Amino acid sequence: MSTNTPEAADVPDTADAPEAADAPETVVDQIAALFTGEGAADYLGEAVTQAQHMLQAAALAERDGAAPALVAAALLHDVGHFTGAVHGRDLMAGRDNRHSHQGADWLAVWFGPEVTEPVRMHVAAKRYLCAVEPGYFAKLSAASVYTLSVQGGPMSAAEVAAFEADPHSAAAVRLRRWDEAAKEPDADDPGFEHYRELLAGLVRAGSAGSVPAALARADSSRPGD
Repeated sequence: MSTNTPEAADVPDTADAPEAADAPETVVDQIAALFTGEGAADYLGEAVTQAQHMLQAAALAERDGAAPALVAAALLHDVGHFTGAVHGRDLMAGRDNRHSHQGADWLAVWFGPEVTEPVRMHVAAKRYLCAVEPGYFAKLSAASVYTLSVQGGPMSAAEVAAFEADPHSAAAVRLRRWDEAAKEPDADDPGFEHYRELLAGLVRAGSAGSVPAALARADSSRPGD
């Protein structure tokens, strides 16, 4: 699996690198900035902001007793809308931004596959559920119906078999169900700080000083999708 690796110009000077003991908190600070920056803008086509949507998904995962890594995946599942070369607005304009892959690759700098792979597969999980579960399509919001058409529509039988063979497919399906439900404008869920300790505990040893190039290039004026 490839990851977004920083260009030489983006690598911090040794003198500026975080101390090992502080590194996980530094990572979480950088992620938090996405929630208060781009994430605070409208979630295109829905009645919540991108940050509200992801926080609601994490709260649902936590309430269902999900493992910490899957709670983190729910919290971070849509970061690819504003960490890649193609933005969420492009998806709403009819161009698949592959945000699940962009987000998973961006997160893989810091987190293991138990976090990144449900993120990578959460769009595929929507296509899967629409193919195998009668009535699931009716649960989609209007925006999600539209993006399904851009993302390939319900899976074929061959795609269903391949999806089910992936060891992370069950986690991705759970994440997708929370994703679909996390669009309530009046929900009262914990803020980002509630998840700080959880995220810090999942940062892989030795990874925290690496700043993804996409973060360095992020344009905080763009709204999230």
